[in-house]
Amino acid sequence: MAITDWPTEQRPRERLIRLGPAALSDAELLAVFLRVGVTGKSAVDLGRDMVGHFGSLNGLFAATLDDFSAVNGLGPAKFAQLQAVLELARRALREDLTDGIVLSAPEAVRQYLQLHFANQAHESFVVLFLDVRNRLIAADEMFRGTLTHTSVYPREVVKSALRHNAASLILAHNHPSGNIAPSTADITLTNALHQATALVDVHILDHFIIAGNRVYSFAEGGRL
Repeated sequence: MAITDWPTEQRPRERLIRLGPAALSDAELLAVFLRVGVTGKSAVDLGRDMVGHFGSLNGLFAATLDDFSAVNGLGPAKFAQLQAVLELARRALREDLTDGIVLSAPEAVRQYLQLHFANQAHESFVVLFLDVRNRLIAADEMFRGTLTHTSVYPREVVKSALRHNAASLILAHNHPSGNIAPSTADITLTNALHQATALVDVHILDHFIIAGNRVYSFAEGGRL
């Protein structure tokens, strides 16, 4: 049955307007995004298929165009729309960080990083450079590939920190494997960067590992 045949109070768009987006399920939110379903399936059914196919919203957000188009009813147009929505969310969160809510709203940092790494199949290392008021100056991807002590050069991070005139840093990298636990190399690297930046009076606030919808904090784990 098409959504237009549903009682008005049960339709996702009308429910969102009346109750707010938090009241909707993932499938219903995707239905609002999709607007229409496919033959034999409503937009809510298609949204449910999307979540089931990719396993989670983060899995959906990380999908390539080919993977996305493998679901009946999806294609380049919807993929482009989804990427635009994700980029708008990234930019909105980045504005919050630039306004100086890095420490007052740490969840915004986590959300920004999760969106940043959402569509990356490779491992990469990102540094957030902050000023003395903890406002975001820049967010730079500095290294790609398997992270080891030898592949991420502390001196390059220090040079960038000085170039940006940063007072503090937040480090982040992703684990495409889905394993959230820090590796021995992650711990060694963090310690090396902590020692190197301390020499120029730049403080590392945290090091986050992003693995899908999970986030590990070195600070919360007592490793900083």
